Amino acid sequence: MKRPKKLSILGLSILLIASSLTGCGVKNNESKTDQNSSPQITQTTSKKPKYVFTFIGDGMSYTQVNAAQVYNGTIKNSDKVEVERLEFTKFPVVGSATTQDATSFAPDSASTATAISSGIKTHSGVIGLKADKQSKPESITEKLKKEGYKIGIVSSVSLDHATPAAFYAHAASRSDYYDIATQMANSNFDYFAGGSLLSPKGEDEKQKDVFETLKENGYKVTNDKNEIMSLNSDSGKVYAINPELQDSSAMSYNLDAKEDSLKLDDFVKKGIDVIDNEDGFFMMVESGKIDWAGHANDAMSNIKDVEVLSDAVNVAIEFANKHPQETLILVTGDHETGGMSIGQATTGYDTAFDILKNQKISYVKLDELINKYKEKTPKEKAKLEDILPIIKENFGFITLSDKDAKKEENSNLVLSDYEYKKLAKAFEESMKGDDSRDKSTESEILYGGYDPLSVTLTHIINNKAGIGWTSYSHTGVPVPVYAMGAGADKFSGFYDNTDIFNKLVEICGLK
Repeated sequence: MKRPKKLSILGLSILLIASSLTGCGVKNNESKTDQNSSPQITQTTSKKPKYVFTFIGDGMSYTQVNAAQVYNGTIKNSDKVEVERLEFTKFPVVGSATTQDATSFAPDSASTATAISSGIKTHSGVIGLKADKQSKPESITEKLKKEGYKIGIVSSVSLDHATPAAFYAHAASRSDYYDIATQMANSNFDYFAGGSLLSPKGEDEKQKDVFETLKENGYKVTNDKNEIMSLNSDSGKVYAINPELQDSSAMSYNLDAKEDSLKLDDFVKKGIDVIDNEDGFFMMVESGKIDWAGHANDAMSNIKDVEVLSDAVNVAIEFANKHPQETLILVTGDHETGGMSIGQATTGYDTAFDILKNQKISYVKLDELINKYKEKTPKEKAKLEDILPIIKENFGFITLSDKDAKKEENSNLVLSDYEYKKLAKAFEESMKGDDSRDKSTESEILYGGYDPLSVTLTHIINNKAGIGWTSYSHTGVPVPVYAMGAGADKFSGFYDNTDIFNKLVEICGLK
């Protein structure tokens, strides 16, 4: 092999100067815009950000992001294989973060959110405390609040849930909802929005109402849509609760929400209106039900809530384009949920994501319909045939003979004999009720503790589309980190989730 000639000192100096001028080895100071790029924004590498947005897709890793892109690409392009990019995937900087906590490579939301907010590894289930479950690290939000930043915490799930709580609370157990909510009320943070609270009066319903404490501490608490839409910089400290809540004090799945329902992007817009100021702000925004849909193996609900996150990020992008030298936007996940895959055992190298558009409701709404049937139908008289119209209306599935199925225009919606038998078995288990259901390992693998009929229906439509799942829990897959704006170049590469905090501390000039 021929050795390359050595560069002279002069030649090396010229090369280094040229590299610095062209941006070789660093991010360009000007981002280029084309059909696959993000909206125009100046990329800076040194300026301290005045405005920081941190978006967290709970349970969101690479597969969840790309599943949304594949679905939208499939719906938009019937004649070619092409993804429809989410805007945040076009950010100029992309990194990857590992997610293990102090006790597991398949961590929970409390420990991973604590890693992001406070830069430390702790036990699963622990919020804002070190592994000794006593020491309180100072979170990025607490640090920035001392610097004069206003702080906003937004989530589609309850505000005392693990991820939002990690940005304002310190608790040995994520289940201490009353204590966590009380810390929220005493945080003096400026804007809370999205879901409600799980236990505002404590487990025994005899404690002082946290909503009263919030009001005493100067918060405007409202779940009125008109009041929420009229919030502005004169509103003071705010807790804006979506007037439409679904399960566990959380906002509705996007798949179930009404056309005019308040969405995550609405709360980000209002948050900007409330906390925008000369000293700057930090806003954490969580799309929490990506995770819940992953636990339930409900791909369509998962995809639609990734889209909700993307819509919310687009609001921040619009803001950043007005403040390009002063804004940093991060988009990441806390962990992956469900072991989701694009590709499944029965579909080989094929996918058919277009079939997912036939699913009209989430598993939660489906559970409600199944429960209504159970309430009015004695168990001994229950028949799967009674449920088939509900299944057809909300999933598009039909039952035909093999002969007729071959003639059916939408043959991919025809339930095979194998699929029908799975449904029949699941229906039988569903009708038994929780106490008398099969508790075997096989049953746990099939249903994961969810309503057997509901989860079997989502499994069938997922499998037909070419989507697989390995778990009803979290996995140890790394998560992407998308960055745009002031200091974004720090977030390239492969690192631990605690370094998201460390990089923010460095960029913001904090100790």
